[in-house]
Amino acid sequence: MKNEKNYEKEIIESYDKGEWESHEDFREKRAEYAEYAAATFKKDKMINIRISDNDLTGLKVKAREEGIPYPTLVSSVLHKYVSGRLVERS
Repeated sequence: MKNEKNYEKEIIESYDKGEWESHEDFREKRAEYAEYAAATFKKDKMINIRISDNDLTGLKVKAREEGIPYPTLVSSVLHKYVSGRLVERS
């Protein structure tokens, strides 16, 4: 969560410095990106996987800590991985 807060802070600081500009085709672009978002979050496929009991228990614990169902956590991790946003901690 710390990284997200830093990211938000950077955006606010950038905006306050006047580094943001309105786009000429704002409504058109907004509709375009709304379509992208809808396609990204559309969950229309189902998969079945086999994982170890320990991994499943760990997923359930992490999901409980985050306050989300464990299938949602699995989906989120997979999405972050394929979109290149899953970051390994050092």
